[in-house]
Amino acid sequence: MTDRGRHEFHALGTGCVVLVTDPARLDAAVAAVHAELDEIDVACSRFRPDSELEMVNANAGTTVVVSPLLIEAVTVALRAAELTDGDVIPTVGEAMQVLGYDRDFTALPSDGDAVATVARVPGWQQVDVDRAAQTVRVPHGVRLDLGATAKALAADRAATRAAAVAGCGVLVSLGGDLAVAGSPPGRGWEVRVTDDHAAGPDAEGQTVLVHDGGLATSSTTVRRWARGGEELHHVVDPRTGRPAEEVWRTVSVAAASCVDANIASTAAIIRGEQAPAWLESLGLPARLVLPEGWVVRVGGWPAEEVGAR
Repeated sequence: MTDRGRHEFHALGTGCVVLVTDPARLDAAVAAVHAELDEIDVACSRFRPDSELEMVNANAGTTVVVSPLLIEAVTVALRAAELTDGDVIPTVGEAMQVLGYDRDFTALPSDGDAVATVARVPGWQQVDVDRAAQTVRVPHGVRLDLGATAKALAADRAATRAAAVAGCGVLVSLGGDLAVAGSPPGRGWEVRVTDDHAAGPDAEGQTVLVHDGGLATSSTTVRRWARGGEELHHVVDPRTGRPAEEVWRTVSVAAASCVDANIASTAAIIRGEQAPAWLESLGLPARLVLPEGWVVRVGGWPAEEVGAR
């Protein structure tokens, strides 16, 4: 894919890459992606006080009328909780605040006061969504954080919307979570899977081909900060309210959608040693990287790197 069919910008607190199979349709695809991400930001951001999500959090204990988009985003987050038996849940908002991740990551101080004791994260079953009435209610003491799923949902929606508008194949990558829609290039989309989505093409990792659906990477090596000298990362284990134990430094998963891939990759970080068997049981191709760099592949993830052309 030449640079004529590629555009990069910053959105939702991360880097966004848009690729198209027809460079003449790039501008149309990018405009559609921008529109979708703007709508997701207004609905789901926990870093802007005027978002619908923050309106729900500020009115805990009250039923709040919201947009269909936020209804969908919260429903997706609750589905993630159900599919992972509570490993990936949307009620980690208070824990994230206590850990110090209380603003856009680019504005986060690199260090600060030591982290106070974090209580067990409230159960996701307490969140009430009424699709017919278009309302959401969280109980007192609960803060929603859709960070585990909203970015992946945005990638899926943006790719679908852009492909429909541009009339060609589209890939949208948001901070390592990517979705494709429309007809792919002849060989498929060539994707470099690494610890950090912002790394260059020569970074340690593996190049694979993606033909449809989505691919997501969860990592404990990026979005790190310190509090009281203690190193922290953004994948929270609901059982402890603290960053998950670092059994894997990176997990990448391919699935039918970016949302499903992201749910699985995030849960795998939290599940630790049980993750390979769990992913294998689901039939999901996955690449898990140990802190020392050793790679475990399951579910049919290719062993060999795709040769560049």
